[in-house]
Amino acid sequence: MVGLEVAVILGFAVLAGGLARRYLGIPAPWAWLAIGAALGFVPALHHVSLPPEVVLYLFLPALLYWEALNTSLQLFRYDLRVILLLSIGLVFATAAAVTGIGALIGLAVPVALVLGAVLSPTDATAVTAMAPPLPRRIDTMLRGESLVNDASALALYSVAVAAVVAGHEPAVGEIALRFGLAVVVGIAVGLAVGYVLYLLRRIAQQPSLAGTISVVSPFALYLPAELLHGSGVVAVVTGGLLLGRLMPRTVSAEARTRGFDFWRVATYVINGALFVLIGLQARPVAEALAGPEWSRLLLLGLCCAVAIFVVRLGWVALMAPVIRLVDRRPSQRARRLPFRARAVLVWGGFRGAVSLAAALALPLTTASGEDFPGREVVIAATFVVIVVLLVGQGATMPLIVRGARLPEEHDDVDERRIAEAAAAEAALDALDADAAEAGASASAVAEVRLLLEQEASHARRTAESGEDATADEVRHLLLRSVERKREAVTRLRRERRIDDGVFLDVQRVIDHEELRLRRSLEE
Repeated sequence: MVGLEVAVILGFAVLAGGLARRYLGIPAPWAWLAIGAALGFVPALHHVSLPPEVVLYLFLPALLYWEALNTSLQLFRYDLRVILLLSIGLVFATAAAVTGIGALIGLAVPVALVLGAVLSPTDATAVTAMAPPLPRRIDTMLRGESLVNDASALALYSVAVAAVVAGHEPAVGEIALRFGLAVVVGIAVGLAVGYVLYLLRRIAQQPSLAGTISVVSPFALYLPAELLHGSGVVAVVTGGLLLGRLMPRTVSAEARTRGFDFWRVATYVINGALFVLIGLQARPVAEALAGPEWSRLLLLGLCCAVAIFVVRLGWVALMAPVIRLVDRRPSQRARRLPFRARAVLVWGGFRGAVSLAAALALPLTTASGEDFPGREVVIAATFVVIVVLLVGQGATMPLIVRGARLPEEHDDVDERRIAEAAAAEAALDALDADAAEAGASASAVAEVRLLLEQEASHARRTAESGEDATADEVRHLLLRSVERKREAVTRLRRERRIDDGVFLDVQRVIDHEELRLRRSLEE
């Protein structure tokens, strides 16, 4: 029953954090951290901790898979150079800086390298929760960095931990070989397993079977890569990007809607639970800071946080001129971002659950049977860095975004209008052939033609003018009509004029209509 009790407590903690964000205006990650910290001091919950295996092998693949499915492959490829510089080059630069600070403060170099690997990956989920909506190009850069840098950080982490356990200094060649092998194997497994999953989705068209494949997919991608000593992170990202490109060809609208709803709720709960579990570490960290070496631990955490920010600032500032120096093509000029926009990339360097899970996953002993040196120091410093960056950068992130004066993006709206117009016109062009094949009556064809002509005319008009002044009013009125429909159907059921089964079927149609209208309003 202990596991069930913890699950229920975590669920209500996630709910409480969401309510705090809605009614008190507190960022959800802050609320979840505070709730977790408060729960950590409840005596009955002292045994509850962040299970590193659950994070690394269950939560991480699920989150990466969802992010990969929702990442634009076109924008990912467009800014692949920047993403790789952030997710590989910046990871090793950050790890080197943290290693140097750890060595100066008294950690052995291999242990300091472990700390550097632990603190090198970012957490884009926290950025999404803390920042206002970002232009899709910058959002894709941050997402892409977070998708890939887990792989480079965990590859460095595995080499550093193995060196500490074996009692020898990690070699640069060993790190490079391990990273290269992990990436190559991860990409190969991601492409192979991703295509197999795509073929399975073509066979299993029923929504329940398609949903089962969707739930299993991230772990089916992650596990083979890890068993082959590759990067499960790279495999999940590669497979997710591939499936996001291929699945629209085979997955039905119903299965797609179900999968979207499931993953949206699941990832929200997972993210909330992770922040609550991070907060639960406040008590053991507070106990460590209350010890005789509290000043050293606090100094280490604060210095690492400052170093992470400074290295990221310098890396992003130098990245653009270096790219311009190397690549002189005219097309490169169109990709340039002003420093105000790049400042948002600097402030997007939050740390999160992956870092703490990696710290907690450190072995208790070395190969010689001695205690793993500096294990508690690494955990405490990691917690301090996560909190400092999440609070410090998180509090100022909205100001940075507003100060960047990022241009409003109309591409999404314009492209959507163009797509709507093209879709309506294509349906009109094929209407006669479709009607003849279906044996539809002339009256049915006339009614559908009228609807499609109205839709195509409206889509063309808004695409050309860029104006849609009355659309929101129409949608609001339609939402009011949806509520009237629901009231009428409920009254018929209450008066026993319709069966419960009929009521549920009609209610489901009305609910889908309401969701479609609300989604249209949000967009």
